[in-house]
Amino acid sequence: MTESAGHRFRLNGADLVAEPDGCLWWPARGLLAVADLHLEKGSAAAAGGQLLPPYDSRETIARFARTVARLGPQRIVCLGDSFHDIGGASRLGDDERGALQALMAGCHWVWVLGNHDPAPPRGLAGEVTDEWVEGGLRFRHEALACPPRQVSGGEVSGHYHPKVTLPGRRGSVRGRCFARAGNRLILPAYGAYAGGLDVFSPPLTRLLGRSAEVYVLAGQRVLAVRTEAVRRLAGLDPARALP
Repeated sequence: MTESAGHRFRLNGADLVAEPDGCLWWPARGLLAVADLHLEKGSAAAAGGQLLPPYDSRETIARFARTVARLGPQRIVCLGDSFHDIGGASRLGDDERGALQALMAGCHWVWVLGNHDPAPPRGLAGEVTDEWVEGGLRFRHEALACPPRQVSGGEVSGHYHPKVTLPGRRGSVRGRCFARAGNRLILPAYGAYAGGLDVFSPPLTRLLGRSAEVYVLAGQRVLAVRTEAVRRLAGLDPARALP
């Protein structure tokens, strides 16, 4: 196991690391969380007549495997929408299935059910649950529909695929991000073909409130910035950023 190069922060007493690839690492517990893999989205699109290169699962699993090899987690929690649809696990190629099973063999694996995959993945092992609770943190697919000040304990979720644009003198930095307000943390989507929702969109502003932090994935770095600062960089009124 090697030391993480991500952004370190504390959530409800837990010392966590936002990894540059979009995973969440909890060193004290040996727990690695990842959201919205959306495996086999490419094959789902092809079935609907939209031709995409069929390599998204391969790329997503390979990238995840590199992080797992580096950190050596004891438990991996997948926060829902691990597959793009309920039949996604059945469409995995032999190489991709073998690579995923090799990852699963080395640790305690938890599938949190999501809206795209509301049933256990066919033919794959692992514990299946609606949410996972450990050490003061509650891991679920979608954040509870309440303001962050009403969140009891620590809440870690996915579902919304947050992203942000950071304006700068040499051009903008646009990327997926972790979004954090109080004891609420929303992870970025991990899947190669997963899209994103801007942190200033109404669904996310309702969950993050007036003041939030974003941890932006920028290559091998994670940039931490407050949403008020993002608004100022864009030449907008920070006080009018959120409802």
